[in-house]
Amino acid sequence: MKKLPHISPYLLLTLANLLWAGNWIIGRAFRGELPPIALSFWRWAVAVVCLLPLSLPHLRRDWPQLRAAWPWLLLFGALGTGGYNALAYLGLQYTTAINGSLLNSFVPIMIVLISWLLQGRRLHGRDAAGILVSFVGVVAIVARGELQHLRELALNVGDLWILASVLAWSAYTLLLSRRPLVHPLAFLTAISITGLIFLFPLYLWEMAQGRHITPTPAAIAGIVYTGVGPAFLGYILWNRGVAEVGAARAGLFMHLVPAFGIVLAMIFLDEKPAPYHAAGIGLIFAGIWLNTRRLK
Repeated sequence: MKKLPHISPYLLLTLANLLWAGNWIIGRAFRGELPPIALSFWRWAVAVVCLLPLSLPHLRRDWPQLRAAWPWLLLFGALGTGGYNALAYLGLQYTTAINGSLLNSFVPIMIVLISWLLQGRRLHGRDAAGILVSFVGVVAIVARGELQHLRELALNVGDLWILASVLAWSAYTLLLSRRPLVHPLAFLTAISITGLIFLFPLYLWEMAQGRHITPTPAAIAGIVYTGVGPAFLGYILWNRGVAEVGAARAGLFMHLVPAFGIVLAMIFLDEKPAPYHAAGIGLIFAGIWLNTRRLK
């Protein structure tokens, strides 16, 4: 049998982040046709359909461990698959894709902050400085570069929902040490299903409020993209790349999400980055650097 050509892990990591950046564009572009809970629910329904042919053998083998860990799987689904995406899509109803993708870059700092508040992680001087610098960057984006917005509390509610999604994903990431020791595909399928369980009553509530999907061909294509691209292929590509280059080096590629997000938003949404976007993301990245650089 002919051997498949080797694909650069850096290309795989880049493509994964391009797919994830596209998720912010879809959430913003179809905010009228696709209500946030509906989009999140059907995104993971599509992802489960894609995952099951690959994960079913692993699910059967790992079922005892998955069944024993069902409370944790429900929590992972509520925070990581269901909650994170629903909150992000909710935020994109009100704020721009550029703001959303930039604020999402605050995740590494939020993880450090939660570790300090809830897990007693010791903060060194550079850690505290990193948190402070990144927080100023977040404030710059949320306030749109004008302190008057802070004084008048004229903040964009969408940005606050995005920050809530950042909090959900950060908590999910910290809790991953509690995940059952099963195959990654079995775990992803399990938390995708529990995410659907978490979202289903919220989806019913959303429809009861009169918010329904407008089933245009473009909107349906958007749902398929979020399920097949970011939720399914993005995970597969990311895992393959991380396995080859390691988590530390792969983590640097996460900074491509806001970079791709800005370019895609300019092309497809006619959004324009402002000077405060550059200042905000620069400060966030500076804070991340302070928290991740190694001491000499």
